[in-house]
Amino acid sequence: MSNTPTRPAVRSLPLASALRLSQPSDTWFKPALSVVVASAVPHLTLLALGRLDLVMYTMAGSLCALYAHGLPYARRARAVAGVVLGMTASLAVSLVTASLTGSTAVLIAVGALLASAQKVLCDATRIGPPGHVIFTFVSSAALFAPQRPDQIPGHLALTLGAGAFAWLVTVAPALVRREGPERRAVARALEAAAACAADPGPRHRNAAAAAVHAAWQCLLASGRPTPVRRSLERLVVHAEAAFAAPGLGAGAADPDRLREWATLTRARGPVPAPPPAPGTADELHGIDAERAALRAPEGRRANRRALLRNLGPGSPLLPVAVRTLAGCALAGYLCAALGVGRPYWAIVTAASLCQANITLSWNRTLQRTLGNLLGVLVFAAVLPLSRTGPPALVCCCLFFSFAAEALITRNYWLGSVAVTPMALLVLEFGGAHPAGELIGDRVLDTLLGAAAGFLAATLVTNRRAAGRVERALDAADRARAAAERVAADPRSAPAERDRTRRTLTASLVELREAGDTAAGEWWQRALPEQRLLAAEQAGHRTLAATAQRRGPTAHAPSIGAE
Repeated sequence: MSNTPTRPAVRSLPLASALRLSQPSDTWFKPALSVVVASAVPHLTLLALGRLDLVMYTMAGSLCALYAHGLPYARRARAVAGVVLGMTASLAVSLVTASLTGSTAVLIAVGALLASAQKVLCDATRIGPPGHVIFTFVSSAALFAPQRPDQIPGHLALTLGAGAFAWLVTVAPALVRREGPERRAVARALEAAAACAADPGPRHRNAAAAAVHAAWQCLLASGRPTPVRRSLERLVVHAEAAFAAPGLGAGAADPDRLREWATLTRARGPVPAPPPAPGTADELHGIDAERAALRAPEGRRANRRALLRNLGPGSPLLPVAVRTLAGCALAGYLCAALGVGRPYWAIVTAASLCQANITLSWNRTLQRTLGNLLGVLVFAAVLPLSRTGPPALVCCCLFFSFAAEALITRNYWLGSVAVTPMALLVLEFGGAHPAGELIGDRVLDTLLGAAAGFLAATLVTNRRAAGRVERALDAADRARAAAERVAADPRSAPAERDRTRRTLTASLVELREAGDTAAGEWWQRALPEQRLLAAEQAGHRTLAATAQRRGPTAHAPSIGAE
């Protein structure tokens, strides 16, 4: 089979699609409400004490409430605690540096190094949105704030206190709806499986595989089994059967039935009880065994080794880290050369543009630039209102915090329209600044940061993207061979067959992600696109065959058949 490249080394960049609005996330209100509650209590406390000049330090902790809303509560509690500690550590480095030196060149260098490290850690741990940008915003702003060494312990204590309250806000819904994240993950899997059953094309099949894989991962991380989680696991078995083998069973591949189950699962009532799918009992036994293996010491050590590989010298994240470092440093020094006293916004802008490939970086460049420029106009309009008194300033900040999270899932540029005035209003807590100076500096920072960030993304090549595709292809081939071997062995345990099938699904999800990342990258060797397509087709045929073999009377087709 020929691997002749079908794409040029340099591809055209989109314009309209980068700015097109999409449907809002089904959970947009959760981070929006969480950050408002987590910010309101510290803001109002400082307002009552007459110390709104300390808002920057409490806000660093409050913004931690934006993270980990897609994780089950047991995992979320650990993840948000890690975010709070990471935020505090980043802030500590910035405050110590600011207290020791006033050199703009040194401050920009430290800001760029911090942004690069934050990018790598957030990508390696897959913490999810909003990723490293919030860390970079807080640490870069703190670098250019006046600081004395004796103030640092108190300021860090404010961050930890606000972070602890943000932690309580993010995990408090567990008291009301303990399995809420799992229910939403399973509902998404059912909806994706329904779309695949209605139109079993490659796009819907890949989306269903990703959604089912995410649902299993959510359930595996959710803690001990409960009756609700058992029902959710049975629903995922049906979703898996629907996308792997649409013809398996009368109800499993019925799109209307799957959508009905998704609606009931997402609602607050009882989880629907579907009829048993073939092999359900065996699959649930396998899930319990897999959950136990992940929690065993060896499973935890394997997770730590995987994390260290993502942080090591051979990591595919290294080129993106270099891009972030170069872009942030270039943006900061350009702004400093043009006379901007505190060029932290240019550093944040450049850091936000460093995505997994050039195409995504270009999209973010357009979105960030448009959103920031429009946001400056919004800031100019609301500034007179915010200066009517401290309560008005607090209310404006809380409003824009909510608006940013409410809008950003529709498109990044729309959320940036609210983020920009919020970030500018934070400066007002330390005292009023000339409006023209604030607006002029922010426009200049945005333009220079966007130009520097995209230039770094273009010049710092990511040739490891193609290597990641090759590793994903090899892993998918191994997973498919293992699934076929176990399925063909009549002595293999049902739990082992289900485990190999889930491993194959995960490998196909990783293969599609690696392929999409590499397809948007420039200056790399040709991608084996035909091999990619063949591997995906073969993997989905194997999933279909092994899913059918779970049934007591199903006749499986040949795994290698078209």
